[in-house]
Amino acid sequence: MRKLLMIGLLWVFVLSASGQTSAEKSVLDLSKTKFDWLINKQYDSLVKLLDDRIQYVHSNGWIQSKADVINDIITGKLTYQKIQVDESNVRLYNNTAIVTGTGKFEGKGESPFAINLCYTEVYIKSGNNWKLASRHANKMP
Repeated sequence: MRKLLMIGLLWVFVLSASGQTSAEKSVLDLSKTKFDWLINKQYDSLVKLLDDRIQYVHSNGWIQSKADVINDIITGKLTYQKIQVDESNVRLYNNTAIVTGTGKFEGKGESPFAINLCYTEVYIKSGNNWKLASRHANKMP
């Protein structure tokens, strides 16, 4: 019991030192997991995560709905092969979380791509779950 208490206190200290609350960490972990789902074509997990009214804005100007994102994964129109997140941060506002980040995205659309992106994701808390309601990415040099 004492060992569990010490581990718990250490975890609280680590979160405090990083400046992240458990809710912030949860959202950042979900955002990173979403990238794994894109790479592994886990559209069933993405269906649960994406809000029905999502606007998924790509760096090339595409604006996709939930159905578009899922369909592109299923058909292979857009595939992600590697996503390396370099930095990500979150800000919480009641039931809204805004994630900003940078990373390198590799995959294949109409042609192969490897681009550095800056992205913003907006998550809305629905019950006990977070839903991705909006995503926008910009190319970086």
